[in-house]
Amino acid sequence: MSSISRLPRIGVLANEDSWYFRDLQRAAAGLAEVERLDFGALRSQIGGSECIDAGVKISGQFDAVIVRTMPPGSLEQVVFRMDALAALQRQGVLVVNPPRSMEMAIDKYLTLSILAEAGFRVPETHVCQTWQEAMQSYEMLGPSVVVKPIFGGEGRGIMRVESADLAHRVFKTLQQLGQVIYLQKFISHPGYDLRVLVLENQMWGMRRSSQDDWRTNLSHGATATPEPIPPEIADQARRAVEALGLVIAGLDFLPDGEGGWYLLEANAVPGWKGLSAACDVDIAAELIRFVVGRI
Repeated sequence: MSSISRLPRIGVLANEDSWYFRDLQRAAAGLAEVERLDFGALRSQIGGSECIDAGVKISGQFDAVIVRTMPPGSLEQVVFRMDALAALQRQGVLVVNPPRSMEMAIDKYLTLSILAEAGFRVPETHVCQTWQEAMQSYEMLGPSVVVKPIFGGEGRGIMRVESADLAHRVFKTLQQLGQVIYLQKFISHPGYDLRVLVLENQMWGMRRSSQDDWRTNLSHGATATPEPIPPEIADQARRAVEALGLVIAGLDFLPDGEGGWYLLEANAVPGWKGLSAACDVDIAAELIRFVVGRI
């Protein structure tokens, strides 16, 4: 974009009560004007040059947009939101993360498919559309599997299934709801995983530990401590972000108990509240500096 004398104007697609929006607003003081935008208010007007707004005009008025939430919606709503962000990108607005990368990363199946094809070690995963096929997969992957929604984060909607009877009920219910059935072989682990947050050429690591839950999400009560990133994991993190085309990402690595690691998933809208506290780093300030430097 052309040089500007005013402060850069950055829109943040975030929930009304978002801690992350407030953190970015704090970090941007004196560097940029930061305003909250609502995904649900996104709209487009086409007839000549396309104009996109979200209660306030974005096209031609904002220099960058940071995506800080990905609210649930119908397939049409999700597709339109990504299309609108892509249109803003074509207009010269910096979008973080890039829309095409967001499309890949919010889809667990597509993400895992790309990572597996690129040679990363991922959990054995089956994706089915009928409960009968899912039961066949359960027989192959069981007796303990993890069932996940293809879209979702922070551990929402994830459950562990450890019996054929429960699997039968869960898979039938998911099919009746029109859901794709996504199940992974449960990987025994020592009660922790490694979250690596990557922002362009920087990365930070934290260990997420849980004594009472097989899930290590902080939202489910896990604790966070700073953790050195092993060189092989740092290399994998860089390659994974590059494969998905992400600028900022949270990557979850799970130890196999034998010195190796699985790459579980990549989060294109990563939280940093716990990591900032654990690692004593101002991630919001780092992100604002990055965005302002790219405008």
